[in-house]
Amino acid sequence: MKNKVLMGLAAIAMVAVLSGCGKKPQVEIDATNAAIEAAKTAEAAVYVPAEFAAVQDSMNAINADVAARESKLFKNFGPAKVKLAETLTLANQVAANAAVKKEEVKKEVETLMTEINAVIEENTALMKKAPRGKEGAAVLEQIKTEMATIEASVVEAQGMYDKGAFMDALNKVKAAKERAVGINTELKDAIAKVKARK
Repeated sequence: MKNKVLMGLAAIAMVAVLSGCGKKPQVEIDATNAAIEAAKTAEAAVYVPAEFAAVQDSMNAINADVAARESKLFKNFGPAKVKLAETLTLANQVAANAAVKKEEVKKEVETLMTEINAVIEENTALMKKAPRGKEGAAVLEQIKTEMATIEASVVEAQGMYDKGAFMDALNKVKAAKERAVGINTELKDAIAKVKARK
């Protein structure tokens, strides 16, 4: 009799444990989804795309795991809860990393803007010293056109920066600076050749 009672209690305890693990971890799922949404709002997909993709992949795997476990008789969501906790922490870290990276990119754009404006100014001064021969005049016209394009790119990059699209501004100003430095080298070489002939 005593054994039957103990067996009954053990069975009830076992069912309680299994049903405790058998409840879908909706609160944890919602919290993790909210953290992923916060990372998305922090532009993690732009500033730390690999990290953000890893968080999304992790959440997709959890959703698939939870769906598979829901169809079973004895639902054990314990492993999914552990994964959810890890993914929640990761999502919060990704949001923080995105904010840091965004600030770094912003500062880099500011530095490049200062640098490119100095190069443009120097190029304008070098244009006045550049050789004007038959070929020189045609080359200078091309350089003038290229310089106008570069200056327009800088204005566009500034507009992107002002709107908070720092990564787009960075890509634009980097390309413009590369072209401006190329012209700078070309002008200096042409001037040096003329001086060498004298």
